[in-house]
Amino acid sequence: MKQILIIEVSPRGPVSASRAVTQKLSTRLRGEFPEAKFVYRDLTKGWIPHLDDNTLKAISSKRPEEVQANKESARLSDQLTEELLASDLLVIATPMWNFGIPSLLKAWIDLVVRPGKTFTYTETGVLGLAKDKKAILVVASGGVFTEGSWKSWDFVEPYLRQILRFIGIENVQTVRAEGMNIPLLAENAVPNAEKAIAKLEL
Repeated sequence: MKQILIIEVSPRGPVSASRAVTQKLSTRLRGEFPEAKFVYRDLTKGWIPHLDDNTLKAISSKRPEEVQANKESARLSDQLTEELLASDLLVIATPMWNFGIPSLLKAWIDLVVRPGKTFTYTETGVLGLAKDKKAILVVASGGVFTEGSWKSWDFVEPYLRQILRFIGIENVQTVRAEGMNIPLLAENAVPNAEKAIAKLEL
C-alpha cells in the first residue's frame, strides 16, 4: 500500500468520537503499512469551498471553451481528485448530522466525483474509474442506526457506500461509534468502535 488518504470532518476537535476512532485506526494502519504515505485532509480548516458556477463549468462542462476559460477554478478539484486516485485506501471519518453527512464532506465529494476523472459514461452505463481501492468509513452518531427502529433514518453509510461504488470503490468497511447521546451506551461507544478496528480486513 503506497498511499492512505484520511478525510476528517468533525469540528469537535479532541472531544470528537470520529476523530478518536480514526486516531486508533491510524495507529493500526501505520503499524501494518509503515512504508505508506499518509495524507490527512481536515475539512474543518476552512480551505474547501462549496461548488460555484465557475468550478462547475471547469469540471463538468462538455464545452471545451468553458472548461478552458474556468481552468483556474478547477485547481483545487484537480488536486483533490489526483490525491484520491493516487491512494490505495480512503478513510472517511464523519459524524452524523441530522441523519446525513456534514455539508463540508458533501463539498469534498462534489469536487472529486468528476466525469472523465473518477467516473465515465459508457454505452452500458456508468463506469467508475477509481478502481482497485479500499475504503473505511468511521461514523459517529448520537443514536443507534445499525439496527432497530432508527435504522431507516441512516442516510450516512448508505449514501457514502453508494457514491463510492459509483466511482468504482466496491471494497468498503465501516466502523461505528454509535449511541453517543444515549447514557447507557455513550461510555462504551468509542471503545467498542476501537475494538472493531482490530477486525477490519486490511
